[in-house]
Amino acid sequence: MLAPSYLGRYHVRMSSESAFCPSCDGQIPPWRVTADAIVELRDKHGSNLGIVLIERLNPPPGWAIPGGFLDPGEDLEDCARREALEETGLSVELSGLLGVYSAPGRDPRGLTVTAVYVATATGEPVAMDDAKSVMIVDPAKPPTPMAFDHDLILEHYRSWKRGQRDLGDLVGAKSAP
Repeated sequence: MLAPSYLGRYHVRMSSESAFCPSCDGQIPPWRVTADAIVELRDKHGSNLGIVLIERLNPPPGWAIPGGFLDPGEDLEDCARREALEETGLSVELSGLLGVYSAPGRDPRGLTVTAVYVATATGEPVAMDDAKSVMIVDPAKPPTPMAFDHDLILEHYRSWKRGQRDLGDLVGAKSAP
């Protein structure tokens, strides 16, 4: 069954599973939106202890930056904070947007666009929700294997920490499939 939907001034034909381009009537591939937070863990004096990574409980396996899917009615910043809390037990404060990653093939589960934030937190991380375990690591020495394109994202994070890029600077932020 087809139902009309409106995105701005464009009429998009939709079925229960797909959307179709208003210009060519071609199928628009399904995609998902996620938000991740590179959590810089601080001690009570403000010293950086490293970043928090989770070991994924569900496929695909590997170590990952805490994050997950955007809920209906939620903005990206709230999603990043919620996912960090759900997976690590840490309440985070977002410092800024590191970048947006959207390369086809970055997520084996399908097309995914993610906004990656830098955040700070204090406390003791605990593996929760879909995190099998948590680890505080030196961002220059992440464990392997890293899930998705998170090794590239951490490379961009390290470049930002060295002063070689600004938060939100997307030049060269392509992830390889």
